[in-house]
Amino acid sequence: MAPPARCFDTINGATDNGAVPVQVLVDAPQSPKVLDPDEFRRQGHEVIDFIADYYGRMGDYPVHPSVKPGFLRDVLPTDAPSRPEPDAFSSALQDVRDLILPGMTHWQSPRHFAHFPASTSTVGALGEALTAGFNVVPFTWAASPAATELEMVVVDWLGKALHLPESLLFAGGGGGTLLGTSCEAMLSAIVAARDQKIEQVGGNRISDLVVYCSDQTHFAFSKAARIAGIQRDHCREIQTCHENMFALSPKALQAAIQADVDAGLIPLFLCATIGTTQTTAVDPVGELCAVAAPHGVWVHVDAAYAGSALVCEEFRHLIDGVASVDSFSMNTHKWLLANIDCCAMWVKKPSALIAALGTEPEYILKDAAASTKEGDDVVDYKDWSITLTRRFRALKMWLVLRCYGLDGLRDHVRSDVRMADAFETMVKADPRFEVVTDRKFALVCFRLRPPPHKFGGEKTANDLNRALLDEINAVRSGPYMSSAMVGGMYILRCAIGSKLTLDRHVKDAWEVVQDRASSLLRKMETIYSLRH
Repeated sequence: MAPPARCFDTINGATDNGAVPVQVLVDAPQSPKVLDPDEFRRQGHEVIDFIADYYGRMGDYPVHPSVKPGFLRDVLPTDAPSRPEPDAFSSALQDVRDLILPGMTHWQSPRHFAHFPASTSTVGALGEALTAGFNVVPFTWAASPAATELEMVVVDWLGKALHLPESLLFAGGGGGTLLGTSCEAMLSAIVAARDQKIEQVGGNRISDLVVYCSDQTHFAFSKAARIAGIQRDHCREIQTCHENMFALSPKALQAAIQADVDAGLIPLFLCATIGTTQTTAVDPVGELCAVAAPHGVWVHVDAAYAGSALVCEEFRHLIDGVASVDSFSMNTHKWLLANIDCCAMWVKKPSALIAALGTEPEYILKDAAASTKEGDDVVDYKDWSITLTRRFRALKMWLVLRCYGLDGLRDHVRSDVRMADAFETMVKADPRFEVVTDRKFALVCFRLRPPPHKFGGEKTANDLNRALLDEINAVRSGPYMSSAMVGGMYILRCAIGSKLTLDRHVKDAWEVVQDRASSLLRKMETIYSLRH
């Protein structure tokens, strides 16, 4: 439409056609150039150089900072700047170097043995950069067709690499998606199982639903169950024991389910674990499925950490019977070089997820193909998880798989397992220590034994090992380890997984453990002699 022939005189404020004068701001501030290609190129080089230097100097940082609460808040301004300072980006990077890095726990440190790895790679990081640059929101197929279809390809690639049954893949009638964490996967699966069961028994019986796990299952499961509406006292944490290496007993599960059935309750969901957080215990999937099946219990396998190991043939027996499960999840960001966050989840019946999590109203960018015969294979991932807005995680996973290959990922996993085996061998060679659980992956659970018949029982042993861990983690140069309490025993955890960890870091870590143990035992001998 053409503009009117006469308009408001913005200079003199005069009008000759009766129009209401509109004030115009002559010197309005300009919007910052937030997508300027040249500026992005300059700043991007700064960031890449910064991260590359960080990787190169990783060994210079203490793994865990010795800072107190408020250390950063006390030195940063209380208000955000109203205008950027000159060369604000470079100045901010300097503050990252001087103020933020000294207060970080460096998860990629070669001496970080406290937690399961938060694996990273240069390819994964660059994939994240690409994803951030594109900044698409693939909540439906039409919102970003390539993002949706790449995700479908990647989860089938990954499922085949892990030797999951075809029934969990798109190729076999199932399907997968990439979420943020295993917590999201658990919640999505519980909600799908809940709605499927309510359809059978009626919504008035939601308060009778019961879910099952072992006392070694990650606490995220009980949290997810509460969010899904399961009563707190209907989450059965079945006790495990040292004799069974803390795996969930099918016999104990059978007894728990039968007791609930006899009480008029409804068994709903079982979370089995491949590689528990505390000790990497492995639940017997096939046997547990056989117990759950007669009661119509949805079986989900949480393989957050250890699922990555399934790329290696020698670990595939650990999921014998997995063809009977309803859903399976693992975190590629833990051990398969895909930067946080990237959890892969597969389901045997995608329709169950969609029925529980799907949205009925038409949305902007709703794909036209979905209403056609050709739309039978269209996936709208907003209907597969709790969130609607989601990230294009498939891009980095696709790049990792392409650039490292399955053999490269196998080599990575096997290298960590080999170093863990070496650490375990050193522990076993020192009679003052014991390996508490059978090592299955790249975690060694061990503890210092107090001299027999002198210093008391299990409580003394636990106190001794607490003190030992404190002594180890107080060494500024590392290592950094963690602990767990299982079967009444306080144990130390040495988890190997950083891509920067070498054999010498593992050997140095053990020498620190031995040195600190010797010092503690000398102190105990002195105290004992003074008392007696």
